[in-house]
Amino acid sequence: MIPALILFAVTYVLMLVFSKYRPYIALGSALIFIISGMLPLGEIWPSIDLNVLLMIAGTMGLVALFIESRMPELLADLVMEKVPNVQWAAVALALFAGIISAFVDNVATVLMVAPVALEICKKLKTNPVPFIIGIAVSSNLQGAATLVGDTTAIMLGSALDMSFMDFFWYQGKPSMFFVVELGAVLAAAILYFVFRKEKSPIPKMGNRTPVNDYVPTYLLVGTILLLICASFIDGKPAITNGLICCGLLVVGLIYSFLKKKKLSAIIEPIKSIDFETIGLLLGLFLMIGGISAQGVIDAAANLLAKAGGGNVFMLYTVIVWASVLISAFIDNIPYVATMIPVIASLAAALNVDPTPLYFGLLSGATLGGNCTPIGASANITGIGILRKNGYTVQNKDFFKIGIPFTLAAIIPAYILIWVFFGV
Repeated sequence: MIPALILFAVTYVLMLVFSKYRPYIALGSALIFIISGMLPLGEIWPSIDLNVLLMIAGTMGLVALFIESRMPELLADLVMEKVPNVQWAAVALALFAGIISAFVDNVATVLMVAPVALEICKKLKTNPVPFIIGIAVSSNLQGAATLVGDTTAIMLGSALDMSFMDFFWYQGKPSMFFVVELGAVLAAAILYFVFRKEKSPIPKMGNRTPVNDYVPTYLLVGTILLLICASFIDGKPAITNGLICCGLLVVGLIYSFLKKKKLSAIIEPIKSIDFETIGLLLGLFLMIGGISAQGVIDAAANLLAKAGGGNVFMLYTVIVWASVLISAFIDNIPYVATMIPVIASLAAALNVDPTPLYFGLLSGATLGGNCTPIGASANITGIGILRKNGYTVQNKDFFKIGIPFTLAAIIPAYILIWVFFGV
């Protein structure tokens, strides 16, 4: 277990220091896990979240067609018409991304909204880095708001046998949706403060950008609707979301080819897929599979449980803040999956309602990913989009938005969950 933990820690330090080479560092570390036997051959495939990788690839291809249609430019024009300055444009885009992310996967949300932000920044000749970071962290926050917002929310809903509406009202009390939305309001205030110097007025263009093809927009909207509908299907295949995104990409590519009668109509959207980001996520999945196989995650979960002792409030506090810390560095899906049975066992032993512990786990694990550039798939995707457009994201650029954003969201969540369900 110790060698796996050391390799994992060294890898994350290297990824933070050498941000340009993150995909290669992650894949190299994953290879070491496999060659050394720390990740058994039989655990390689189960460790890979193929659904996420397919979803990213499919949505990136669709977004390429979406950009080509000039719809992001029109949406950028509409946003610029409604907001007075750059500061409000940044906040509005983050809130818009958050609304979508409450019902659609965080990564898909970033892929859909980022092109609009890039187009606005291009028109205003301003740096898009803080815009995209704001969109990514806002997407992560809202993943805990509804049953369909994130994989961790789905797992929690299954553990408590919650319906879609239970995330709005549970046990006769306001549920996770309202807890998250209060955090979203305070986090939006943080973004407003971060962009306080961006007071440049937005010029009113007069003429809106004409869209040359609405089919890619219909395909993206169809993706959102199908992802929401799929979330209500019990027993669906684990790669359902990925197949939806890739399936609609195939439809888009066929349509594009029939329209243009050129092979480039298929090749160019495929070339736009950010394979470096996919490689980074693949490496992270395998690394996490390695430390999980070596018992690191189980040991961390047990240590976390023991730290709370027999005091329920202390246990709740430890779960929330340790989840924030742990999820800042590792994917929250295997962590939450490991902690759910631990919490169930603890609640049974202490004869207490597990609800505040489960909700604390969800809020801490979901929001903790906003602390670092590699703490959540949405962050990795957003940074990948910026890199593909020629922008480098320094760690300090991310920290100055991600950390205060996280604190603004998690502190009210920590208080409200205990007030509603713990007292």
